[in-house]
Amino acid sequence: MPRPLSISTARLRLRAFRTADAEDVQRLAGQRSIADTTLNIPHPYEDGMAEKWISNHRDWFERRQQAVFAVTLPGPPEAFVGAIELRVDCEDQRGELGYWIGIPYQRQGYATEAARALLQFGFESWGLHRVTAQCFSRNLPSRRVLQKIGMAHEGHLRQHLIKWGVFEDVDLYGILAEQWRAADPLFSGN
Repeated sequence: MPRPLSISTARLRLRAFRTADAEDVQRLAGQRSIADTTLNIPHPYEDGMAEKWISNHRDWFERRQQAVFAVTLPGPPEAFVGAIELRVDCEDQRGELGYWIGIPYQRQGYATEAARALLQFGFESWGLHRVTAQCFSRNLPSRRVLQKIGMAHEGHLRQHLIKWGVFEDVDLYGILAEQWRAADPLFSGN
């Protein structure tokens, strides 16, 4: 399956990562507060980590395991603001949404806008039946994003993960394709 060049929204462009994005990834994702509120971002974010991560994206996409997009503000000049991904389990037709937005770009609705676009991609382009997302229970901004895109709170997992030596509660959110189609006024199938 060929990789889409980009997904455009009202204010954003979601596009494939380029090796040249590695410096921006390391600078933005490397901030301790980003790693502190995410499940999988390490801290410190060492040299070479971003390049290695980016080098896997095409293979993941072609295998239909994961779609990872750079979240950008179209330019010129283009501004890199974060990342969004959809990890896929094709056998069960489900995906798991994950994202982060750099600190200078937070609280501007970019995560919500990008997440809506990636839900549409998952349901329309990849034919997913269900999309879920997890976040630390203490990450209120992320919980709000998931609620804004129509995901239902499906569970609270007490002391589910260890982050930096501390047991963390995790909240689980989910949405079915039929719920998304019914709630999205722009869905062409309505």
